[in-house]
Amino acid sequence: MSMLPHVPAAALVAPTLAFLLAAAPARAAEEPRYNQVELEAVASREVPNDLMSATLFAEANAATPAEVAAALNRATAEAVAVAAKSGGIKASSGQTHTFPVYDRNQKLVGWRGRAEVRLESRNFQAVAELTATLQPSMQLGGIAFGVSPELRRRVEDELITEAIAAFRARADVARRALGGQSYRIRRVALGSGAAAPPPRAMAMARAAPAAADVPPPVFEGGETRVQVVARGTIEVE
Repeated sequence: MSMLPHVPAAALVAPTLAFLLAAAPARAAEEPRYNQVELEAVASREVPNDLMSATLFAEANAATPAEVAAALNRATAEAVAVAAKSGGIKASSGQTHTFPVYDRNQKLVGWRGRAEVRLESRNFQAVAELTATLQPSMQLGGIAFGVSPELRRRVEDELITEAIAAFRARADVARRALGGQSYRIRRVALGSGAAAPPPRAMAMARAAPAAADVPPPVFEGGETRVQVVARGTIEVE
């Protein structure tokens, strides 16, 4: 029978102690943590709206759904064709609804429908003139103004620099308030957005039916506030 060699108890404990002693300097070398502060800074700018969208709609009544659909299709197709001849205006079909009409006795007496055409352009006056041209067959349902994607992106790129500068300025205020000598930025997240302009009164949007001696309505686009927000964490030393 073979005999296992005798191993001193101290030899069994030594590796564990060696590991603990080796790990201790690693913990001691961990980076010290200081006062961490969450901050937020905003940079914004009022930007003139350069994009206009208008919604026109046509309504039709007939004895059958097919007749209603045919009338609405004619109206929308004519509107899109006229819009295509106006340079710089993008026209597209919108929502279409058809529903039954009942009398007081709940008897089906006909069908009614509504179809929309949406116009979009940077030329506000062209949209106004086209709206006046189409109003004998279509009504103006509403208008909206906004900032085009190209202009928004350009403004946001400029505001990023301003937002980060404002974030650094607040970080320095926090450092002084805490009595620190310096600070480091741990994390910064950037976000963008825009505050939509207030909706315009429908009295302005619903212009009267166009006549030969009535000029088209004049639309004012207003402005939209574009902003970039910088949120992050600093560490004051």
